[in-house]
Amino acid sequence: MKVLVIDVGGTNVKILATGQSEPRQLPSGTTLTAARMVEGVKQLAGDWQYDVVAIGYPGPVVRDRPMAEPHNLAPGWVGFDYAKAFGLPVRMINDAALQALGSHTGGKLLFLGLGTGLGTTLIIDGVVEAMELAHLPYRKGTYEDYLGIRGLTRLGKKKWRQHVADVAALFTAAFDPDDVVLGGGNAKKLTALPPRCRLGDNANAFLGGFRLWQDSAPSAAAQPSRAPATTPAPAATARAQPQQPAARPAAPQSPKSVRRPPNAPPANVKAATGRAPTKPRVSAAANRAPTTRKA
Repeated sequence: MKVLVIDVGGTNVKILATGQSEPRQLPSGTTLTAARMVEGVKQLAGDWQYDVVAIGYPGPVVRDRPMAEPHNLAPGWVGFDYAKAFGLPVRMINDAALQALGSHTGGKLLFLGLGTGLGTTLIIDGVVEAMELAHLPYRKGTYEDYLGIRGLTRLGKKKWRQHVADVAALFTAAFDPDDVVLGGGNAKKLTALPPRCRLGDNANAFLGGFRLWQDSAPSAAAQPSRAPATTPAPAATARAQPQQPAARPAAPQSPKSVRRPPNAPPANVKAATGRAPTKPRVSAAANRAPTTRKA
């Protein structure tokens, strides 16, 4: 099974497919709708072969569907039928959760995505929790106002770096993780890492997308590898009823929990084979409305 991974960001949409070594990207921004994203991705990946799609979305996701419009993109993402638009089975999780999933090497992981906005994810006991802390109150605004691109532009690099260190220390004390990963496009602007933190590889978002599908495979001879089609492909086995193309039967649920061994090696996606290490399972929060959890 070949997977097309789409990492939707506030500045760019980046894609990579199984068997490809070089990601491609198209600009996003405040004029990008879901329909334009799909059309752009289809054109960009026109010569690639893939059977299923994994999407990292910059906002809360429940049952593979966005629950709120993105803060840094145009409206039109909630209620959009992604599986029908691609003509293929689609799985979707929060974009920070996607990169956290690809960055996880065992234990309790806290991931902070420093990009256009702020992504926050916790992996604990093999479960991926997209926490959506970015818009909680912080100082005279929200965490994203200080750690996102607006904060970097308004405050300058020196003050922005100090806020990153302060918030990383705050969240580390609150959640007591074994591993803290700072990722996102702006993480490279840090000159020194806060205590207990390591720099994440943004390419791990693609590995997270491959892991999102690794616990299932298409039925035998049902889904030959091909370029995106205009007709829906047969359903693949999937967790928690991912969106399926119109007029296709619902896919059976995959096993509930697949956990990554604590001593597994670090992620590597130089040649996207799709054979990612065993992944943590995506939280039940991906299948229900988000709830506040105590640290």
